[in-house]
Amino acid sequence: MKNSFRDLKIWQKDYELLMNVYEVTSKYSSEEKYGLVVDTRKSANSIIANIAESHGRYFFKDKIRVLYIARGEVEEVRSHLSVAFGRKYLIKEDFEFLDKEYEGLGVGINFYIRDLEKQYSSS
Repeated sequence: MKNSFRDLKIWQKDYELLMNVYEVTSKYSSEEKYGLVVDTRKSANSIIANIAESHGRYFFKDKIRVLYIARGEVEEVRSHLSVAFGRKYLIKEDFEFLDKEYEGLGVGINFYIRDLEKQYSSS
């Protein structure tokens, strides 16, 4: 097991993505300040927080349960980004980059869940 949640590749990847989300959402229309900006940032923050929380959990099943929540938040961020793209708050290149990267993060979370399940079944 890693010493810190910050050592996890999925946490590191999400940290980079979260910084990107803050950057792009800062350019959204001011009317979205308490709407799409907040919703997107909350979902993106929830992913990184749940990855960290999972790392701190003792039981494998509990770790995995929290990672399922993070995986759901990945899809929520992708949905918010789709709406932002539809509203023309995001240019196509930024949308496609973030959507692809969040899709990859979801895959990374799945691999981490499978790894934890293997550890659980062999213990």
